[in-house]
Amino acid sequence: MAVLSIISRTASRRSVRALGVVAASAALALSASGNALACNISEFSAEAKCDGDNGVITVTDVDPAGIPATVTVYLKDGDKQVGQQTVKGSKDGTTVSFPVDWQPNTTYRIHVKADRYVDENIKPDVTTPSTPCKTEDTPSPTPSESSSTPSDETESPAPEPSTSAPAPSQPESTAPAAVPNDNAPSPAAGDSNLAETGANSNTGMIAGIAAALVVVGGGAVFFGMRRRGAKSGS
Repeated sequence: MAVLSIISRTASRRSVRALGVVAASAALALSASGNALACNISEFSAEAKCDGDNGVITVTDVDPAGIPATVTVYLKDGDKQVGQQTVKGSKDGTTVSFPVDWQPNTTYRIHVKADRYVDENIKPDVTTPSTPCKTEDTPSPTPSESSSTPSDETESPAPEPSTSAPAPSQPESTAPAAVPNDNAPSPAAGDSNLAETGANSNTGMIAGIAAALVVVGGGAVFFGMRRRGAKSGS
């Protein structure tokens, strides 16, 4: 009985020790997993880029625990604060943007403060690109006098638009002009003027014949009366 009691006591002590080791291991595992889930600076990244013609600095938080973090951007030369925002991370990543009128090759310091887990800068610092986002419009070269437009002496004036309507074209099927008849008597020159004055009419000739007939008739009557008188006197 004494031997069994000793064996039982020994086994119970070993069980307690084993349980203690298991508990300690579990505590270490939970502690490690807690630290792994906690927010840390490696979950933050920053970048300087162009958004159209404007420059921005973006900060992305991929903390799956979603612990709110305050992000502050400083101009490293003089450590002047440029902007500050609060970001709540996510597994897919949450990004905040800081519009910055930055010059090329300018360095910025990004600081992150997340409760008791993070209070440090993102490494490395952010340096802007070597070219600006908005390029100045390059003026077009002014053409020299030799390559300019021709001088007034050689430049021909542009033709003025005609305001008159174009004359209608003659139809191709116009009837030919009438051929004059060579046998027909052509009117003498000046007929129209003579007709107006009466020189071309037969009035003069008729008047002369009438006058001659009147004279002849008068003579016949005269001689007839003389003959009658001579007969009556005899």
